[in-house]
Amino acid sequence: MAVQAYILIQTEVGKAAQVAKEVKGISGVTAAEDVTGPYDVIVHAEARSVDDLGKLVVTKIQAVEGITRTLTCPVLHL
Repeated sequence: MAVQAYILIQTEVGKAAQVAKEVKGISGVTAAEDVTGPYDVIVHAEARSVDDLGKLVVTKIQAVEGITRTLTCPVLHL
């Protein structure tokens, strides 16, 4: 079973739509939507392992220009 997570993203002012568009094109990202509230973009992502998820967030998603902070929330299957 793949590891799934929601990644909450804060962006620079006025960059949410561009960040969401760019993040949608990253392999492993299944959805990216710009939203209102304390976060500007919410991403749903999947990876084979927690380590792969971490690599996806740190090397791919956080590298997108305009992102100032991320919070990764792994999905639990209770």
